[in-house]
Amino acid sequence: MGERFRALPKWQRMLAFAAFVAFLYYLPLLGIPGLTWLRTDVNGGNNWAGVLFVCAVYVLIAIGLNVVIGLAGLLDLGYVGFFAVGAYSVALFGSTQSPVVKALQERFDMPEGWAVAWAICIPLAIALTMISGVLLGWPTLRLRGDYLAIVTLGFGEIIRIVVRNVEWSGGPQGVAAIPGPQGAPSADNDVFGLIDAKPWYWLALTVVLVLVFAVRRLENSRVGRAWLAVREDEDAAAVMGVYPFKYKLWAFAIGAALGGISGFLFASRQGFIEPNQFNAQLSILFVAMVVVGGAGNMAGVALGAFLLAYLPERFRDFAEWRFLVFGLALVLVMLLRPQGLIPSRRRARELKDRAEEVPASV
Repeated sequence: MGERFRALPKWQRMLAFAAFVAFLYYLPLLGIPGLTWLRTDVNGGNNWAGVLFVCAVYVLIAIGLNVVIGLAGLLDLGYVGFFAVGAYSVALFGSTQSPVVKALQERFDMPEGWAVAWAICIPLAIALTMISGVLLGWPTLRLRGDYLAIVTLGFGEIIRIVVRNVEWSGGPQGVAAIPGPQGAPSADNDVFGLIDAKPWYWLALTVVLVLVFAVRRLENSRVGRAWLAVREDEDAAAVMGVYPFKYKLWAFAIGAALGGISGFLFASRQGFIEPNQFNAQLSILFVAMVVVGGAGNMAGVALGAFLLAYLPERFRDFAEWRFLVFGLALVLVMLLRPQGLIPSRRRARELKDRAEEVPASV
């Protein structure tokens, strides 16, 4: 199907893409007969637009993690740490109830309602998550395979434990009154309020589309080709003039920035965050999105993220079986389709070559 789509004239592919994007924007209003069963609010389920917002955030997370795992070949099990840094960036600097904002008010004699504007928190969150990615990657990226996975898993837990046990992060009580585009949560917010999630979904979808375009451009650039070279064979890439450590560090920083933006959107929508929302279980779920969807392919990881976010909400009657189903799905994917649901063409060829080499070597 992918080959047939790529064989179409460019204008037809562009038209199909535009129709798909228009359908994505239409989804919160979905009322087409025959498709309404897709909504999660049938039979008293969760808010449909709210579920779509979560799906969009998870898709953004999967695209960021795909840069690290799928393109650069680095197994990161602590990605939730970057998600938390992005969320706490807007919470600590944008909320008037944050201990950090209160300390700044006292130190610089600011009025009681002062806090950093939501729009200024965006570059702040990106900068802090990129710095945290570099700080994590600098000493650890010389490790490979399982050792790197264990260290990154520890990083995610360290972030959670630190924000839980220090006063400046709000401790276990968390931080409330986190602002959105219209300021702190209030009944006067007529667009980005707490009840209607449709504007939040459209905002998150716009961010996803912009960043998909940016990552695609990066993937096809010299940096993207260097990531693939490092993923295939780090030593061979070094011999050919690619400095592996530099490009792995870039992958960590860019992946962290995308994770930070997703955390930023999540905290802005929720209006309240606390440390237990960023546990290791969530980090494993992020990795599962990439593995199930197809590491190395943005469309694949986006599909994996959507399925793992949407299906538990659509079938909430079976919520207690969620982790059993996840485990079975992962085992089945590894057995029947190890390259993922929508694999990258390059990755599929690699797995096919390896499968052909094994009998020959035996």
